[in-house]
Amino acid sequence: MAIVQHLIVDEFGSFVAKKSERLQVTCQGEKRVEAPLMHLETVLITGRGVSLSSDAVAACAEGGIPIHFLDSRGVPVGSFYSAGLAATVQTRRAQLLARDDPRGLHVALAVAEGKLRNQVNLLKYMAKYRKEKQPEVYETVRLLADEVLDHVAELERLAQERNSPSSTGTIDDARGQLLSIEGRGAQKYWQAIGHLLLAEVDWPGRKTQGAADPFNSSLNYGYGILYSQVERALVLAGLDPYAGFLHTDRPGKTALVYDMVEEFRQTVVDRTVMAIFNRGTAVELDERGKLTETSRKSLAEKVLARLEATELYEGKRHPLRAIIQMQSRRLAAYLRGEREAYTAFVSSW
Repeated sequence: MAIVQHLIVDEFGSFVAKKSERLQVTCQGEKRVEAPLMHLETVLITGRGVSLSSDAVAACAEGGIPIHFLDSRGVPVGSFYSAGLAATVQTRRAQLLARDDPRGLHVALAVAEGKLRNQVNLLKYMAKYRKEKQPEVYETVRLLADEVLDHVAELERLAQERNSPSSTGTIDDARGQLLSIEGRGAQKYWQAIGHLLLAEVDWPGRKTQGAADPFNSSLNYGYGILYSQVERALVLAGLDPYAGFLHTDRPGKTALVYDMVEEFRQTVVDRTVMAIFNRGTAVELDERGKLTETSRKSLAEKVLARLEATELYEGKRHPLRAIIQMQSRRLAAYLRGEREAYTAFVSSW
């Protein structure tokens, strides 16, 4: 029996049941896949009309296996965790208190810097393959990457000003400046991405809500999968996924997930989706402008496979999924006062 680490259930009418020590997915009476519980790490429900037996849910709870639900656009709907994954009181108290002291500002600045640096590194990584064949694209993208790097310098100046020993500021005092820097960097980044996409890809520019083109839809769906992985890591680290720093609190919004995911969007999702489109892999939308079931499943498999790829982290190579978990624990340790600083993950190029 094949080892399944991430069980993806997308087909309408599917039923997930527990059979012996594995989960079995059937549809219209036919077996689709079986996943041994001993190897399973997550269950991802991405389709409508999917049912789960109480035994399957209980087995996941006992094994510490989260069940994530996404809608057809990849937007997280909810997640189910074992009660045994509850956070330590000390960690959550520290997290909530940090929101109104310099620690919260420090984390927000680190996250924003990590995002910008990863944007720069991905652009440089992708541009180097165009240097010989498309020198004009190479030069344009490198210049835009340097402009994003200028915004990193701007952010560093803000951090130096706000993180001084005498500073008592909070994230609320600097959020406007921080988001302005991040937003201007993002404009340059997506402009460069447009140059790196093959001419055959009809891309209207970056769109989040209401995206109706294959590239943006793929990005949004990939981010939804990444959100679920980051949320799991935060919960396992004892953190409250709803209490963020860079992103503001809103009912039902997992603000800390949105914070942490900024460090990994480019390395996990953007790079994967760019590779899919530049290789000419078919990505299709249905009559409603949403990704087809086949495209959603293929994209989910590729993003989850990318999470198993290794990156350099603290001198050694680790799977990206493990790095997300280690970063979450590093954040929790910083908030509890066990680390002097929090540093974002930055991938190599």
